[in-house]
Amino acid sequence: MAEGDVTEDAFLGGLVKVYQPRRGFRAGTDSVLLSAALDPEMTGDAAEFGCGAGGALLPAAYRLKKMRFTGYERDARLAGLARLGVEANGFGDRMSIELQDVSELSDAIENRFDLCFSNPPFFRGGSITSPGEGKADAYLETVPLKDWIGRMLHVLKPKGRFVMIHRASELARILSLIERRTGQIEVLPVRSFPGEDAKRVIVRARKGLRSGPMRLLAGINIYTGKGGERTELLERIARSEAGLDWS
Repeated sequence: MAEGDVTEDAFLGGLVKVYQPRRGFRAGTDSVLLSAALDPEMTGDAAEFGCGAGGALLPAAYRLKKMRFTGYERDARLAGLARLGVEANGFGDRMSIELQDVSELSDAIENRFDLCFSNPPFFRGGSITSPGEGKADAYLETVPLKDWIGRMLHVLKPKGRFVMIHRASELARILSLIERRTGQIEVLPVRSFPGEDAKRVIVRARKGLRSGPMRLLAGINIYTGKGGERTELLERIARSEAGLDWS
């Protein structure tokens, strides 16, 4: 990719550098929220499925300083940009980027990770008009969600943490895919502003635990109102002064 086709973007108030294509899919609020949903006190090994250029992975590594990370990405261009970010942020001693389609992950990494998180493609083929150049893999399922979630749970250790951000309209499908294999299921709705229906949900669960009651949290707002400023919480998350509260 030519130098002029890449931007160097400041995440977490300038604490993290992310290199992204100037055109095509670019990480935004969903990636920031996904990294903020992770427990900063976790230790061990973490994986992100579909890490792209590192919009969630690199901030996650900054927030979770006690963990080692592996990012899996099928697009060689984006994987290369993620590797630039690893080097620029000094994460090379605890992060690697693997050029890998998650549907073809080796069974040898079963039960390897303590944490697996993802912001997978949101739409099934034919459900929306064709995305713009460079956006298809980020928006359209090339791996069915059932298989994507199945592989995430496959690589998790028993009691390992599953975290996913997705469209709120897909919550029933997500829960049906994880409820028999996980416990401590928690759902955090994400609304654009107060009074609006949630458009996103963040789902957390633990592999292999008895299911028990699911927790549906009150949720958060991104903006103070329609056309308004970002909420104080989102501003603090964007500056790495806060994470998401699951209590």
